Amino acid sequence: MNIHTILFDLDGTLIDTNELIIESFIHTFQHYGKKLAREEAIEFIGPPLKDTFLQYNPVQAESMMETYREHNKKHHDDYVTAFPNVLKTIDRLHQKNIQLGIVTTKLRGTVGMGLRVTQLDSYFKTVITLDDVTCAKPHPEPVIKAMNELGASPESTLMVGDNSHDIEAGRNAAVKTAAVSWSLKDREKLLAYKPTYMLDDMQDLLKITEV
Repeated sequence: MNIHTILFDLDGTLIDTNELIIESFIHTFQHYGKKLAREEAIEFIGPPLKDTFLQYNPVQAESMMETYREHNKKHHDDYVTAFPNVLKTIDRLHQKNIQLGIVTTKLRGTVGMGLRVTQLDSYFKTVITLDDVTCAKPHPEPVIKAMNELGASPESTLMVGDNSHDIEAGRNAAVKTAAVSWSLKDREKLLAYKPTYMLDDMQDLLKITEV
């Protein structure tokens, strides 16, 4: 069956927030007395903030999240841009009447900031954030919720992301999956999760969705 619905992760997939996230983690850990290497910060990208900080310090997790979000929001627009060819590809998919949605582990407020600053805010029929679900990716709930809102079927839906959580969530929801090669998580690591497609350029989606 052809692909009629594409669900996207946001950070690291559509918009480049990598340096903002890395700097926010480094700032937060430094604030709480731990020097964090860049490589360590990269490994934190993807899962919900709460999971990351609970693993490090259950007692201070809430205050660490507050410190992170304060820094992230303050510097957001200085860092965030769309990845190459994202805007033109999303616009073309929209013109082809492909249903588009966002499935992210971010909170709704910062999701809106990212879509606005990259001029992507008018294209998505549904945006599922951490605020909207009980279980975050890799649980299938966010993907299933997005499909339900769009009236989409798993057979014609594709989940696109830069992290293992995105691929696993898609597979757990019985949809096709695509990993992006510009992920900081490393192409080979993502291939190990057996995505249906590997995108070297966002425009590859135009070929995948051709009838």
